[in-house]
Amino acid sequence: MKIVNALMVIICSLAPLKNYGKASPVNGKQHPGNSVAGMVRIPGGSYRPFLHRKDQPAVIRVHSFLLDINAVTNEDFLAFVKANPKWARSKVSRLFADLSYLNQWTGDFEIGDDKIKHSPVTNISWFAANAYARWKGKRLPTQTEWEYAAAAPPISTKKNARLTRIILAWYDHPNPIILPHVQSTYKNTYGLYDMHGLIWEWVEDFNSINMGDDNTGGTNINSFSCAAGSLNSADKEDYAAFMRFAFRQGLQARYTIRSLGFRCAKDDATITNL
Repeated sequence: MKIVNALMVIICSLAPLKNYGKASPVNGKQHPGNSVAGMVRIPGGSYRPFLHRKDQPAVIRVHSFLLDINAVTNEDFLAFVKANPKWARSKVSRLFADLSYLNQWTGDFEIGDDKIKHSPVTNISWFAANAYARWKGKRLPTQTEWEYAAAAPPISTKKNARLTRIILAWYDHPNPIILPHVQSTYKNTYGLYDMHGLIWEWVEDFNSINMGDDNTGGTNINSFSCAAGSLNSADKEDYAAFMRFAFRQGLQARYTIRSLGFRCAKDDATITNL
């Protein structure tokens, strides 16, 4: 089944659709509304996903939501661990995090290196990220919400600051051992920092595109189709998305990875319909 999944992803990567992943806010503007304590409101609109079910429309409507301006930092997560000791490095259940959990810290309640206090927390499992989000009265963003928000272009006066260039330049270099601080890469037109170029980020339904057979309870591969147009087109932006979706497909909820962190989302209580 893993081979079938890999082939499906490869086929998708060879047949890109130029406008997949483009966020189109319904009001025609790409800027945040009222912000809320470290979050910005992402206006609702439409989104063309990289992969979509054959029984669903190719363009998805996205309701407005709130999203953290930047990823959760080591300092932020330390406050959570102190308030919830069961999530300390030596106490967490191995059902919820593997052995690399928070291994960049020097102890259960000590980050150790001041240089990473304001860097994004990584080596965090999905379970831990989800617990943090709930503790804050928030949630993890869905895959669609994250991709929709991340598709907004960067705010920059530089000619080479296209989003595709930023993503591929990041893919081209290994992450440093000491991660830079949050808000160190770029800001997009929604007011979000580091959606690409700093770390990978957990989403609520990270494994929703995992396709299995009838015996595993997964979704049949025939129910999905590529966001594809012409085999003769070659859009590097599709390659960037292929890397993200392939990365997510290989994750399990207890995995912790040095380059994988998260940010939180929240429902927008002011608008319930587009």
